[in-house]
Amino acid sequence: MVRIDGIAVAAKVMEETRIRIAALAQRGITPGLAVVLVGDDPASRAYVRSKDRKAAELGLHSVKKELKADTTQAELLAVVAELNADPSIHGILVQSPPPPHIDEAEIVKAIDPRKDVDGFHPVNVAKLAMEDPTGFVPCTPLGCIRLLIEAGIETAGRKAVVVGRSMIVGKPMALLLMKRGPGGDATVTVAHSRTRDLAAVTREADIVIAAIGRPHFLGADHIREGAVVIDVGINRIDDPSAPKGYRLVGDVDYDAVAEKCAAITPVPGGVGPMTIAMLMSNCVTAAERLAG
Repeated sequence: MVRIDGIAVAAKVMEETRIRIAALAQRGITPGLAVVLVGDDPASRAYVRSKDRKAAELGLHSVKKELKADTTQAELLAVVAELNADPSIHGILVQSPPPPHIDEAEIVKAIDPRKDVDGFHPVNVAKLAMEDPTGFVPCTPLGCIRLLIEAGIETAGRKAVVVGRSMIVGKPMALLLMKRGPGGDATVTVAHSRTRDLAAVTREADIVIAAIGRPHFLGADHIREGAVVIDVGINRIDDPSAPKGYRLVGDVDYDAVAEKCAAITPVPGGVGPMTIAMLMSNCVTAAERLAG
């Protein structure tokens, strides 16, 4: 069994990104990333801090906009418009989820697609479906594909099952696995909450991508011998013996499944580090494109 090390692969992506940043610096360009947070959700705040810290480590121009929970839709749209017009900002993301009164879809549509480093704008979603390389791909699925490639996992002609159909992971993940080229050309099935006999579906898979947000949902019955498992889930469960009173686990029961697998990502230390690494890479790509 191969334990796919997301921390090591993320470090490699970050080093590649540093080299690209240095090349831009020679042209007098510093990539700029703006992160907008509405409200004070603790998990979102921690994630924004992590993004801000990574951006600073790389030497990016990092802007963090923290807005009150009662910020109106119009006020948030005005902030997005201001960032769209700011030439020092190349990447914009609005931390999800926003408060319930905010129409998130409209906010995403308001972001300049050229600065949509999360890859959620309809223009970028369409480009992914059309295999147009000029768009942006959502960071987590992009990171999953990079992990498969770095681990030497052959995807062409293999059966892949994506468990989850969200716009953030499941749907773009399926499109990436289907596309032509490295990390693609797989035969893809998307399973979800209405799938009948999920275990029978996932046992057919050479590659399982778990992205449903339910701790230890997939067990030994779901995975066949020799399968590759990419566990996207990051779930917090109570654990009085842990220093913080909780621990992080994936959507897959790692202990029950690992010995059956040809390769598997751990949680933490698997997909998680890749998401931020690919975000930084996307931001630099945006700067390169906008600079011409």
